[in-house]
Formats: sequence, structure tokens, C-alpha cells
Amino acid sequence: MNSPRHPWGGERSFMSHTTALPTALPTARPSPAETKKVTVNLGFVDLGHIDLLVSEGFCSKRSDFIRTAVCNQLFAQSDAVRQVISRKSLVLGLQRFSRTDLESVQRAGNMLEIQVLGLATVDEDVPPELASTTISVVSVLDAFHASAAAKQALKGKIQ
Repeated sequence: MNSPRHPWGGERSFMSHTTALPTALPTARPSPAETKKVTVNLGFVDLGHIDLLVSEGFCSKRSDFIRTAVCNQLFAQSDAVRQVISRKSLVLGLQRFSRTDLESVQRAGNMLEIQVLGLATVDEDVPPELASTTISVVSVLDAFHASAAAKQALKGKIQ
């Protein structure tokens, strides 16, 4: 199974624990598999301004304008984000844990603390017992993907 790719960086796996924030905004739109839908409530005047810009050709549609505005704000706040990521020892982006990764952790007699800002994935072939004995805590700011059995085995460890 291939790991997904983050729009600002390459593949993230168990072994990649550091990720730099972008120095420039991404030019390509992420694929639907790399995105998550959110709902935003905007006032009529703000929405009218966006619609005016769309009708004048400044952007192709509302969602493109909003996505660009979010990226610009994240870029403007990148120093603050970097400091928080460092302070909390978070992995930025996508982190994947394979059966082989967790078996290596088990052989070494270690436990993992999964702390991710983005997407953390435990492969579907990871037995629940292996997940439970090798993962001490799961703290993910966005999404955590694992089999239903693995999530059940980690139930008390997911924050």
C-alpha cells in the first residue's frame, strides 16, 4: 500500500518524524483523496465580495477563493505554527504505520506516542493486539485512520 502525499511535501511514513512548513504556497490543488470537506458560515456581505471577485475572473469559484485565503493565512502564521509543532513534538503532515513498523517497535520493546497534525494511518493488516501493545497514545489533530478492530483496541489511548 502506498502512502498518500501531502500537498506541501512528500510521503510521510513512520520513519519520517520531521517536516518543514512550506516556504511558498502550493501551486497545485490537492486531489480529493488528500482533502477534507469543511463547512464555513460567512456573512452576506463577505460572500457578496467573494462572488464579485469570481464574476470578475479573479478566481474560478468560491471554494478556490476560500482555499487560497486559508493557505495565505496559514502561510502568514507559519512561524507560530512551527513553534507549536516543535513545543508539542507533533509530526506535520501524513504519518503511516505499517505492520512491519509496529513489529519492529515491538521487537525493540518500545511503545509509540502518535502525535500528528494531519493524518495518521495504521495499515488495515495490523492486528489489534499489535496496535494495542505498541501504541501508548494517539493524539491526532485532524484524522486517524485504522481498522475498526484496531481503533477498538486503542479506544482508551485515543485523545
